[in-house]
Amino acid sequence: MSYFDFHHHKPHLSNGIYNLELFNTAPDFPFSAGIHPKNIVAKNIDQQLQWLKHTISEECFAIGECGLDSLVETDSEVQNHVFLEQIKIANDFKKPIIIHCVRKFYELIPFRKKSNQAMIIHGFNKKKKIAEDLQSNNFHLSFGKAVLYNLSLQNTLKDFPLNKLFLETDDSNFDIAELYQKVSEIKKITSKNLQEQIFINLETIRNG
Repeated sequence: MSYFDFHHHKPHLSNGIYNLELFNTAPDFPFSAGIHPKNIVAKNIDQQLQWLKHTISEECFAIGECGLDSLVETDSEVQNHVFLEQIKIANDFKKPIIIHCVRKFYELIPFRKKSNQAMIIHGFNKKKKIAEDLQSNNFHLSFGKAVLYNLSLQNTLKDFPLNKLFLETDDSNFDIAELYQKVSEIKKITSKNLQEQIFINLETIRNG
């Protein structure tokens, strides 16, 4: 069984979900498409949303990255508007949502009630309390390279439920097999069982 990379930026890698850049052409393997907070252009929002709708196909696994980011220049209200519009698109097309969130996790939580689809926060590397609060609000979390060296994050992962878990390389250049091995050690299960659980989780979020 292969190692599924939940969120990556490598166009040569088909075993996972490729993050399609705004206005690029969709590939013929699983991808996600969305409007990242840093890419929002206030005077161009309608065009960006139209691109997104026209890009969604059978190979489009998820909407994203989209979300909220306190470090980008885009106004918070504009970010909220564009995020909500993408949630509506995800509801219409029945696609899960891959979320980018920076320092706005508690502003993010109320949006959960707006979505009929699974919501997965990618690249999670924050404190255990935030993970627990997100879990209690029915978010999934995708963990990346930080798990390999961050002891606090390893402790968070230890208690995080397997059925809400994904693993990713994001834009880092490392072998995801290493991440699967580390997480299987932390969770005290075999790497094969971890892989099987990830595929079960994928089917769960695909089906709403």
